[in-house]
Amino acid sequence: MPELQLLRADHAPALLAFEQENRAFFAASIPDRGDEYFAHFEARLAALLAEQAAGICRFHVLVDTDSEGEGEILGRFNLVDIADGSAELGFRIAEKATHQGLATATVRRICTLAATEYGLTTLRAAAELDNTASRAVLTRTGFVPTGEELLLNDRPGLVYVRSTAGEVRGA
Repeated sequence: MPELQLLRADHAPALLAFEQENRAFFAASIPDRGDEYFAHFEARLAALLAEQAAGICRFHVLVDTDSEGEGEILGRFNLVDIADGSAELGFRIAEKATHQGLATATVRRICTLAATEYGLTTLRAAAELDNTASRAVLTRTGFVPTGEELLLNDRPGLVYVRSTAGEVRGA
């Protein structure tokens, strides 16, 4: 069973492989990271880890570890812009890991962590209207559309919100 882990520097090789292997798949439904992201991956990761250390964000990876202890990243689940008890949730899952319930289960776990470990009471997320998979995950995990529309990568999207008030420690 894949394990949710807080992002660490030693995840770098597996994280880069995950992003490269799934780049075209992701770009079909969310903004592409661009060539600069890959050209300066190590510096970008260092900046993310500094933000995490400062408490501004919490970056998580879903890791499937093999019998030798080597881990393949199947997804990213991030809480960004943490302030005043709220944060923005973003997630992406590998193409080969779709349609298995992993995104839904992991978003539920992130919601629990947000409440019990990070003290957050409200999470926001956004998804493009044509990204039906992400919208379905958000709905299944208790996120509700706010009615606020926005442009994501020049495509129409919706904003979702979820209270974490009902989360139970250890869930």
